[in-house]
Amino acid sequence: MKTPLWTTLSRASWKLLERRHGKVLACRHQCTSEKGFSHTPVMLREVIESLGIQQDQTFLDLTFGAGGHTKHILAAAKGVRVFALDRDPTAYRRAQEMAKQYPAGQLVPLLGRFSELGPLLEREGVSLGSLDGALVDCGCSSMQMDDPQRGFGLARQGPLDMRMDAARFPGEPTAADVVNFLDYDSLVQVLKLYGEEKRAKKVAQAIVDSRFLMKNLRTTTELARIVEVALADIHGDSGSSVDSLGRPSHPATKTFMALRILVNNELNELHWALSLLRRWLRPGARLAVLAFHSLEDRIVKRHFQGVDMSEPVDIAQRLRNAAVWHSAEEMVSERQHHWQPLGPLQLPSRIETEHNPRSRSAKLRVAERTAIA
Repeated sequence: MKTPLWTTLSRASWKLLERRHGKVLACRHQCTSEKGFSHTPVMLREVIESLGIQQDQTFLDLTFGAGGHTKHILAAAKGVRVFALDRDPTAYRRAQEMAKQYPAGQLVPLLGRFSELGPLLEREGVSLGSLDGALVDCGCSSMQMDDPQRGFGLARQGPLDMRMDAARFPGEPTAADVVNFLDYDSLVQVLKLYGEEKRAKKVAQAIVDSRFLMKNLRTTTELARIVEVALADIHGDSGSSVDSLGRPSHPATKTFMALRILVNNELNELHWALSLLRRWLRPGARLAVLAFHSLEDRIVKRHFQGVDMSEPVDIAQRLRNAAVWHSAEEMVSERQHHWQPLGPLQLPSRIETEHNPRSRSAKLRVAERTAIA
């Protein structure tokens, strides 16, 4: 498997942190919080319909979270079985509790990240090419976002953590480590690539300057305030933007997203998930993927279209093909895509975005596993 383009950035960005922690740092991903939370699964109707669930089939939910999608997959047809994966021990415990509500073996909780999927399924006796469908709900769960102690949100003060499975790997770097120890150039690169922040240089400079004006950044509100001030213009504009529904968005939103993606290595984990699922889904099985920002959706789209993940993202397919001479054998191989996209890109309805604002950026892509090995 070729190394995706963004891996190079991750390695370069971690150099200083590796020296600080005294070891090579690995990547981790996803989780939840527990009590007093009302969870609304995103695009639930569209997801269930797209999977084409039938009696006695076996599915894989790679992002269990609060279990909303899993519960409805199980209820969609008689005898359905679900393997529910999540990286967060809290979500895993929730899955274990939910499993008690079903006959033994109908809901099987799995603790691990996407890149650990193979050994986990092998341990459960699952054969390659045997699963009837899978769901990937990208990013972190709403419960995780709503828990200030996890450090993902801007609204309430909490430690600047953002690790999706800190309980499993407590020694890995936090978002605070990134903002306090990465150099200016690396911060700019992270903010541009992972946050798609057009004002990355201004934000990075403000973060670096803060190291000399105060103690290390430790809380979410400290970072949010620094970014807000940095992006405010001379007229006092806070630098806020608006979302797809016309509501104001905090100027630090993109910065927080960039840090979260880097700390959890989310893009590489998503790439691993889509690559591994080719091996575990049977021909004709369906894969539904919910993405919440353009970086995730771009990876999903490229996988479904059979585009080499090592290719630059800005080269049109027609130009890429025109620049390369293929042999007859290569042309046959080139046409043998692992996925057949089903239908157009789906977006949440206006009604859903009004009742569940966190669904507003969701994009659902569905593809069917082809018979190509």
